[in-house]
Amino acid sequence: MKNILYILLMLLFVYSCGLTKNSGRGDRNTSAENDTVRIANDSLEYEIIIIEPGFNLFINSIARPQGYYSQTYLENKNRILVNDYNNRVRQPMRYNNNLYVQEINYDPQIDYGYEVNYLLYYYFVYLSRQYNQRFTVPTRI
Repeated sequence: MKNILYILLMLLFVYSCGLTKNSGRGDRNTSAENDTVRIANDSLEYEIIIIEPGFNLFINSIARPQGYYSQTYLENKNRILVNDYNNRVRQPMRYNNNLYVQEINYDPQIDYGYEVNYLLYYYFVYLSRQYNQRFTVPTRI
């Protein structure tokens, strides 16, 4: 009887360790799959897709919370940053064409909403920090 109790306790211990181990793996897979941020609005016919490893972690841990900056502030910053970014896309011999792949079609006359401006601004902050890039307007947090 004593041996059965020890065996049951050992099995329970092994089973509980297995549960902890599996949940940790699931969290890592989820974060790896969530490195793509997509925001779309069919009525305005725009879409923003950010495919950058570590961007979600950056947004969730380092970026200031939504609402910290006003939408006007973000729009003004994005207008300048997008122009600088697009200029770099047009000069592949001068700037790394692996970082600056495609132009960003950002029209300052369109109201994209707060979330798009927030994510776009923090994409530039992420680029400047992750790849040590300096843009025309300092990107601060």
